[in-house]
Amino acid sequence: MYEEMDEVDRIVAAWRNVRPDIDVAPMEVLSRVTRLSRQLDRRRKSVFASHGLETWAFDVLSSLRRAGDPYQMSPSALTVELLVTSGTMTNRIDRLASAGWVSRQRDPADRRGVLVKLTAAGRQKVDDALSDFLDLEAQMLRALDDDECASLADSLRHLVVSVEAVVPGSDSGSDSAHPTDDAATPDSAAQTPAAAQGPSDADHDSAQRTAGGPPQRLRRPPDSGMLPVD
Repeated sequence: MYEEMDEVDRIVAAWRNVRPDIDVAPMEVLSRVTRLSRQLDRRRKSVFASHGLETWAFDVLSSLRRAGDPYQMSPSALTVELLVTSGTMTNRIDRLASAGWVSRQRDPADRRGVLVKLTAAGRQKVDDALSDFLDLEAQMLRALDDDECASLADSLRHLVVSVEAVVPGSDSGSDSAHPTDDAATPDSAAQTPAAAQGPSDADHDSAQRTAGGPPQRLRRPPDSGMLPVD
């Protein structure tokens, strides 16, 4: 047991004082998940910005990098993996292609199909950003030893699997799944963990306008791990 007190301890104690009739124990876990998620999101944005990237760009580039040589995927596969609309993905591919980090190529297996391929510059970009991103995560975990990290990872894995069994499709292929709203909320113990929120409607609407179509609403699973394009 650790003797340190944090804001969640104070919030939980206050609720127990005014509402002794309810069980606030879940707040002790999930409110800390929320706070860590927000801290990670803020710091991650700074790391990616130092490489000229937004978080959504890192997510697309890292998906292509993980695919292995020749580092290419179809737009539809990227759409499914990153849980965004086709309009949003088209917009993002356009922007990454303009930056020289991806290119579009004809699919040799389907004359009507297109593949999105990571360029050499894109591979270098995502590799450099990934290295700094992992350094950031290691720094954030420095208070825990290896056994504590392994135990925490195991507990979180069990929790994620159990939650996603109830809400199927909530998984994301993003390396940097993160909250879409990092605005300060004083009573964080009363909030839903931000990492469980889906992409904003502004994200989809912006992509639809770019594609020349009207904004549409799409039923999406939570935890897309993507940022608004604009």
